[in-house]
Amino acid sequence: MGPSKVQLALIQYSTEPSTEFLLNTYSVKDDVMSHLSNVKLKGGFKVNTGVALDYVKNNVFTASSGSRAQQGVPQILILLSGTKSDDDVLGPVDRVRKAGIDLFTVGLNNTGRLEMEIERSSSNVNRDIVFLIDGSDDVRSRFSSIREFVAKLVEGFDLDKGKDKVAVVQYSNNAELNFNLNTYNTRNDVLKHVASLKPKGGRPQYIGAALQFVKDKVFVSNAGSRHHEGAKQILVMLAGGRSRDSPRGPASMLKAAGVVTFAVGSRSSNSAELQIISSDPNNAYSITNFENLPEIQQRLMNQITQEGVEKEIKAGRDIVFLLDGSDNTRNTFSEIQNFLYKVIDRFDIGPKKDRVAVIQFSNVALANFFLNSFMRKEDVLTAVRRLSHKGGRPLKIGAALQYVKDNIFTVPTGSRHTENVRQILILLSSGPSSDSVSLPSASLRESNVTILTIGTKRSDYKEMGEITNRAILGCSLCIGFHYLSSCLFSVDTAQKDIVFLLDGSDGTRNGFPAMRDFVEKVVEKLNVGENKDRVSVVQYSRDANVNFYLNTYTRKEDIVDSIRGLKHKGGRPLNTGAALQYVRDNVFTDSSGSRRLQGVPQMLVLLNGGRSFDSVDAPASALKQQGIYVIGIGTGGSDSKELQKISYQPNLALSVSDYSDLPTVQEQLSSAMSTVLLRATPVTPTVTGKKLNTCLKCDCFLVEKRLPGRDIVFLLDGSDDTRTGFPAMRDFVQRVVETLSVDDSTDRVSVVQYSRDPTVQFYLNTYTTKGEILDTLRDLRPKGGRPLNTGAALQYLRDNVFTASAGSRRLEGVPQILILLSGGRSFDRVEEPASALKQLGVLTFAIGSRSSDSRELQSISHDRSYALSVSEFTDLPKVQQQLQSSVEAVVSKVTPETPTVLGIQAPIDTAQKDIVFLLDGSDGTRNGFPAMRDFVEKVTLSVDDSTDRVSVVQYSRDPTVQFYLNTYTTKGEILDTLRDLRPKGGRPLNTGAALQYLRDNVFTASAGSRRLEGVPQILILLSGGRSFDRVEEPASALKQLGVLTFAIGSRSSDSRELQSISHDRSYALSVSEFTDLPKVQQQLQSSVEAVVSKVTPETPTDIVFLLDGSDGTRNGFPAMRDFVEKVVEKLNVGENKDRASVVQYSRDANVNFYLNTYTRKEDIVDSIRGLKHKGGRPLNTGAALQYVRDNVFTDSSGSRRLQGVPQMLVLLNGGRSFDSVDAPASALKQQGIYVIGIGTGGSDSKELQKISYQPNLALSVSDYSDLPTVQEQLSSAMSTVLLRATPVTPTVTGKKVTKYLSISS
Repeated sequence: MGPSKVQLALIQYSTEPSTEFLLNTYSVKDDVMSHLSNVKLKGGFKVNTGVALDYVKNNVFTASSGSRAQQGVPQILILLSGTKSDDDVLGPVDRVRKAGIDLFTVGLNNTGRLEMEIERSSSNVNRDIVFLIDGSDDVRSRFSSIREFVAKLVEGFDLDKGKDKVAVVQYSNNAELNFNLNTYNTRNDVLKHVASLKPKGGRPQYIGAALQFVKDKVFVSNAGSRHHEGAKQILVMLAGGRSRDSPRGPASMLKAAGVVTFAVGSRSSNSAELQIISSDPNNAYSITNFENLPEIQQRLMNQITQEGVEKEIKAGRDIVFLLDGSDNTRNTFSEIQNFLYKVIDRFDIGPKKDRVAVIQFSNVALANFFLNSFMRKEDVLTAVRRLSHKGGRPLKIGAALQYVKDNIFTVPTGSRHTENVRQILILLSSGPSSDSVSLPSASLRESNVTILTIGTKRSDYKEMGEITNRAILGCSLCIGFHYLSSCLFSVDTAQKDIVFLLDGSDGTRNGFPAMRDFVEKVVEKLNVGENKDRVSVVQYSRDANVNFYLNTYTRKEDIVDSIRGLKHKGGRPLNTGAALQYVRDNVFTDSSGSRRLQGVPQMLVLLNGGRSFDSVDAPASALKQQGIYVIGIGTGGSDSKELQKISYQPNLALSVSDYSDLPTVQEQLSSAMSTVLLRATPVTPTVTGKKLNTCLKCDCFLVEKRLPGRDIVFLLDGSDDTRTGFPAMRDFVQRVVETLSVDDSTDRVSVVQYSRDPTVQFYLNTYTTKGEILDTLRDLRPKGGRPLNTGAALQYLRDNVFTASAGSRRLEGVPQILILLSGGRSFDRVEEPASALKQLGVLTFAIGSRSSDSRELQSISHDRSYALSVSEFTDLPKVQQQLQSSVEAVVSKVTPETPTVLGIQAPIDTAQKDIVFLLDGSDGTRNGFPAMRDFVEKVTLSVDDSTDRVSVVQYSRDPTVQFYLNTYTTKGEILDTLRDLRPKGGRPLNTGAALQYLRDNVFTASAGSRRLEGVPQILILLSGGRSFDRVEEPASALKQLGVLTFAIGSRSSDSRELQSISHDRSYALSVSEFTDLPKVQQQLQSSVEAVVSKVTPETPTDIVFLLDGSDGTRNGFPAMRDFVEKVVEKLNVGENKDRASVVQYSRDANVNFYLNTYTRKEDIVDSIRGLKHKGGRPLNTGAALQYVRDNVFTDSSGSRRLQGVPQMLVLLNGGRSFDSVDAPASALKQQGIYVIGIGTGGSDSKELQKISYQPNLALSVSDYSDLPTVQEQLSSAMSTVLLRATPVTPTVTGKKVTKYLSISS
């Protein structure tokens, strides 16, 4: 303590506040302690926290009272409150925060309102509030009480800042609008109108009609509703009597539309009716008379203002605890464990909620478990209970931070940073670090990881401050994190990608110098750097030309020089639409330096001098959809409406009369860019304070919920037969769309009609707002035609709608949902297209009418239970809730498949199996079927239902699934179903068709298969006869998929056929009768365990060889070619295995073959043997690297980068590059491509190290003839890369063996 250290003040309050001492009263700690020991309770019966907060702001945090705010000293207010406040705290809290004072609260359980007010004050929830007032003759004498009540509520709303909007409607025998949501923008204007309200008069009261009026005329976009922007829709109804019509239907529709309704009635009202109208029973109020309205005012106000806040507080987070496990914490480790347990117990853990990892460190770091190790809270808590102290010294915090960045905050270990999920690191440390923390902590912060540090008395507070780069929070290990609910949130705008799109047409020739100067001035104010701001400039007229990309320059000076040297492009006409599309497809991309996928804000500044010759609608919409913030600046010649349409929001369209006036909007542009960044950038909490001990409650790290996105396609039967039912279909789709979150880019919608052939009404990326979708739906008419080809329509969707170009985000892990409404049986086959959609991971829900074929709908649906039926399409509302519940349930189960990557000493458990039983249920096995069923039961008893999954399928002529791998999660459920199993019957026996069916429909992710996660896939076939169809091709297809098949037959079976089906001839077993199955049970189980223990899922790799084909390597080229051939010989080439490509380069690059050109090793080797030397000079290695990044490591060229397959580039180079390799090499690394460089005596070793993913991956030979000497080194380097990039699966012998691998980093 002291004038230049910490200063304290103490205030007590009840009805009024009173000062114990001010900030400048004491400068010695002993004096403060002495005063504290003599403090007496102030007393009083009322608690006015709001008054006290204002008092402290106005009288204590002032210079005269000792505040040093002007000198930049943090101002901290710690409020200890024992009960709810009797006055309003919202305004005072807001004023305290605006004064720059950090507010921390410590309260008992009944002080919840204050905490909620504080959350509310920093909430971004917007509200549209509609008052529906009884203005009938029955309330004429009491109308003034209603008017005053509405006015008092309005006074508490945030109307001036645009967060809240208000509308008023009166009703009696009809409804009448007093004013709309978009009529007034200030509180005073609303209050003036409310004060002038007169009762409309009339009787009787029709509340149902009034509710319908509000839904159709007020809660709509053109009346000012911001429902599509996520604003909370709230209706407050005041009823003075009972309704003459039924309010049930309209109230239900309001509820379905997401409107939160509060109903207030007097003694003349019907309380049951109020409950029906309210969206929640707690939202219904009954009072004796309207004069008593003030009694419920505060409670209703709290309910209204808290709408949406709870939803906002809950959000998914990736939380990593980094624990000091050194010798220093040996005696206190149980305290750390208890602390951890209590904190984690407060989290909402789940795949799409919170995830937790725990790491211990001393001299090295050790992962106890990763972010994707456990998805249930009980499993995490069990793991915490079982933690054992690591031990060791010295304490190396820097190394531990680096370990966490490299191995924990990564996608393979469960981090969701690419999905913009908040990344949080909590460091518990007992003392100072023996190594430097500067670079690792800076690196974590650059990756948008929020770091919180907790230390003890021995900790170095400066070091902890350096780690967080913020004011320090040092405290004892018994601290909780309740303070996080009230910590400041600040925006880190350290990174932006900004593209300037300049009108370079003939019409801007004279204004171009002014344009150029303007861009230069804007760039001058940026913080340019590789990991800071990046800039690109593009000119356009008829077409677009890039002057430089986002990754061309990393220094401000270079960008400014390039801008000064810009030459006017010229040309006409002005195609702004094409230019917008061009920057979206070619500039805002990974390869051009965009960091969009890393969460860096993307901004486009358009300077435009005229109206576009082509349409801007679709390209502008596509940019918004991609999250690119467009700011449009136009001149007198521009079309202002077009500019508003292009801009991210209409208010981001700026205007000048002439380009020479551009400096006048520079301030406006800066302000618009800041606004954009506030929206676009992750918020980072700033924690200030020292040795803060507060209560243990950790549930408020974050205040924004990210809902899981969905891509939803509606396939509507528009044939002649559904002409009369089509309006009901259309209304149904509208109602479902109303419930979706389209406007925040969470959900996307497409609608397709079909009869003989399909017609797309709009794609998933056509519209970005709910309003646009609903407008299009209202105009939808049936296409007509016959016959009904459902199969062709399903195939069309697979090939043309569920694709990235049509807006599908399937490759990003977004659930793909198809809702089919069909009014008849299909004229063509649906089985294959339906299977293809399931294989693609599309979740299909089918709804049919009485004319539909229920079996056909079931075969199309993702699951039989997702096939719904109505008598007529007018009955669709009856199944809406069932459909939505099913969609939510299935989406919650669909989790992106995440490989587990092991770092140092990571545990591996391979005790997992997916087991499918395929049972011959034909007429020929009717007598033996009970024995078959008993056998399956016995085998099932031996599985572990916490790790294994089971499916049972019967077949005869065709197969029938009894249950899928993801149908049941417990052994008991499986056994109950098996006991009721009856043979399906039928003939002939088509074993081939059944095997093909399993491959396409059961061994798939949507059916619960974990094949892509490396879990062994096992098929056990029990067959009682020879197959009527061919089994060779389907059996081969299953083997190729990695399915391990065991076949058991009886005396009537064909032993050769069983052997050809089995994974290995020895896995074909035989019994005389199925009653003898117990005799082979042990043999089967031993074989399964043996084969599972041998299975190591092969890791596919995409490998590109980039060969120096310049004049300088002519003599060495044959040796280069032989070397590549030998490397390829060792690969496991195949469509779903390794892929290879070869590219040669000199001045420019030429592809010899792409990654998807060949799928057989022989073809690749033949092509390599036939390679001819390219020739040419100079050697442009930089351009070649950029070329392979943009043209070879792409989807279309066969790269599987987006599917998580490791990408590797092997460069063989014989000289120094003529151009710069820096930016292209950096771009490859940024894209996660592992480059291994091999050079000769003529190569530049430093350049090679710069190109390689790591310096130690740069290899060297004196001459190409020596390449065989580094083949072992190359193999080793490739293995090292794969260990980093790929899920590691050990070869385990035995059962349930947990191994620890030590992988050097």
